[in-house]
Amino acid sequence: PKFPPATGLSLLLRQHRRSGDTHARHMVEKTLDAMAQGGMYDQIGGGFARYSTDERWLVPHFEKMLYDNALLAKVYLETSQVTGETFYRRVATEILDYVLREMTAPEGGFYSATDADSEGAEGAFYVWSPAGIEAVLGKEEARRFCAYYDITEQGNWEGKSIPNTPQPIQIAAAGLGISPEALQRSLDEARLKVYEARRQRVPPGLDDKIVTAWNGMMIGAMAEGYRVLGDVRYREAAERGANFLLTALVRPDGGLLRTYRAGRAHVNAYLEDYAYLSEALIDLYEA
Repeated sequence: PKFPPATGLSLLLRQHRRSGDTHARHMVEKTLDAMAQGGMYDQIGGGFARYSTDERWLVPHFEKMLYDNALLAKVYLETSQVTGETFYRRVATEILDYVLREMTAPEGGFYSATDADSEGAEGAFYVWSPAGIEAVLGKEEARRFCAYYDITEQGNWEGKSIPNTPQPIQIAAAGLGISPEALQRSLDEARLKVYEARRQRVPPGLDDKIVTAWNGMMIGAMAEGYRVLGDVRYREAAERGANFLLTALVRPDGGLLRTYRAGRAHVNAYLEDYAYLSEALIDLYEA
């Protein structure tokens, strides 16, 4: 029932900027907070699933789409600019880093999606049990990790736990008898270990098509990531993506092609391909 409304949130931010409407800003922050704290957000590896199957952003359809992550990276960046809150910067950074790690082709374009299923079961790649976390982290570190990420014996979905963060770190830390700073350090170290352990699982299928419109969205997000965050990796990724599209997906007459895979570009582009690539090139020029 809940799809991420990225462009609506961007509109509300602009309404807030023009009018000073604090309710519009509150709507954006409440939605972005709930999405990033829920299970629809990949708490271990970054990036958003396509939609939530419940009303709380907890249980996703585990498929990840390039276009969602491009649009959401931009709106988290914009909200970090409006609010100055580091939380939104962190989520945007994690989305862009996930795309650099897992969704970027050697040629420079960006892949389309990853499937929901692995080993014949939806979500199997992403869910955990306390015993599974303890096997990776050891008892004490696992206790902290499970307390913060809501990983329990009973689970929150079909007997397993989708990592999510239902309580602020200050409350979780108080329950564990440690400072929020100590808990944050522990979580940052543990998350890397859990991510590496997850990489040993059978991954979901990768849709390695490179679609012009969706690449335009991600090139724009990477360019904005560089402009707002100052990380040159994002500008370089945007430039490589743009150079690839302008080389491999432009027809001799100057028109665009829609899709590329395994060395072959084909299908005449649609209006959205022209629109999103044009927007991306403007974002990259401004960056």
